[in-house]
Amino acid sequence: MRLKRSLALFRDEQKVISPGLQGIALYSKLAIARGRNAEVFDEDGNRYIDLVAGIGVGSVGHCHPGYVRALRDQAGRVTFASFTTKVRRDFLRLLAEVLPGGLDRVQLFSSGAEAVEAAFRLAKSVTKKFEFVGFWGGFHGKTGGVLGLLGDDFKKDLGPFMPGLTLSPYATCYRCPLSLKYPSCGIACAEHLRDVIRLQTQQKVAAVIYEPVQGTAGNVVPPPEFLPAVQSIAREFGALLISDEMQTGFGRTGRMWGFEWDRLSPDVLTVGKGIGGGFPLSGVVASLKHCSSKPYGNPSGSSSSYGGNPLAAAAGLAVLEIFRKEKVVENSARVGAAMMKRLKPFEEMFDFVGEVRGRGLMIGVELVRDKRSKEPLPKEACHWIFRECLKRGLLSMAYSPRIRIIPPLTISEKTALEAVDILEEVFKNFARARVRMGFGPR
Repeated sequence: MRLKRSLALFRDEQKVISPGLQGIALYSKLAIARGRNAEVFDEDGNRYIDLVAGIGVGSVGHCHPGYVRALRDQAGRVTFASFTTKVRRDFLRLLAEVLPGGLDRVQLFSSGAEAVEAAFRLAKSVTKKFEFVGFWGGFHGKTGGVLGLLGDDFKKDLGPFMPGLTLSPYATCYRCPLSLKYPSCGIACAEHLRDVIRLQTQQKVAAVIYEPVQGTAGNVVPPPEFLPAVQSIAREFGALLISDEMQTGFGRTGRMWGFEWDRLSPDVLTVGKGIGGGFPLSGVVASLKHCSSKPYGNPSGSSSSYGGNPLAAAAGLAVLEIFRKEKVVENSARVGAAMMKRLKPFEEMFDFVGEVRGRGLMIGVELVRDKRSKEPLPKEACHWIFRECLKRGLLSMAYSPRIRIIPPLTISEKTALEAVDILEEVFKNFARARVRMGFGPR
């Protein structure tokens, strides 16, 4: 595989771009020239199957003809300002058709963190309270208002955080935060949430925010009893329930919304990533009653300079139209099931695969050094797996011991299983070489 042009472009850009670029871009050193559905091609002409989709944003794949046409046409009409446009009206009307009952108002933004912070302003306006509770392993953005709810050590050295933010353990059963076993635990982590609110807050909780499947934590799927219990506890304390659907929404889990799996009734949805198919677009969804609460409902009270601009609306409308015409949510469920059928046996085939989990096209593969201790596979070993996948034309998040598989929702079953074939080949090679490489069980 030749990478001469890609490497030259990457190195030239590194002279002017700030450090801190997404890890996958730094580890791969690729310069992408073009894309088509679930495939991308670098500047040297090499083809890669894309299991990353821009970290879940590419819901309709790369350069879908209908998507390209919609953006091109809108760019020739009007591209900015918050005035009503036909394209935004059409987008919002079509979006309303797939929203859950009772949640009938949408405010549009440009990034996930911006939408979550707006949802917090909404919750404060509705409840007149000021505290928020999230979960270990959660990710709701990197901006100041939500950084304190980032549930891992990424936030180290970035404090102090906004006051009134509290974290509680999420039901991560593979690595139980309370060192218990499911189901004999009785969902103790939910009961722990009640104690956290009772003992660690002023009981002025405006909202509890959760992800139906925790994405950044490794596509962690909670047991079915957990989130209904969380909802009940939020109601008990008079807090709103915010379902952060940035990653799980828009068909990623094989259903339109991630909360549908647990039959929840959230008060607020935060949506993004797949909603724009790659164009920066996010939103806050709630009832008219809640959205009318002051000061959120005042003129300019929930607005954003870029939110709902005509280009973003055109992107969102194109995505929804493609979803409807091509049954994208159904494809996510079908292809995701086919991938899981192939991947789940990896738990028995390889002594370094601790767990395979997922819903739809949101799949996690847990890599461990030893199944008994569940010690994560060292970063150096993961990077070896990542590079070997890359050499064979697979763009993946295998540089982490918690591999996240989140391809475009339009990926074909044939292409998806080709990706699994590559991953299996690399895993077999690693299984043969891991002890020699120094990554065997302890």
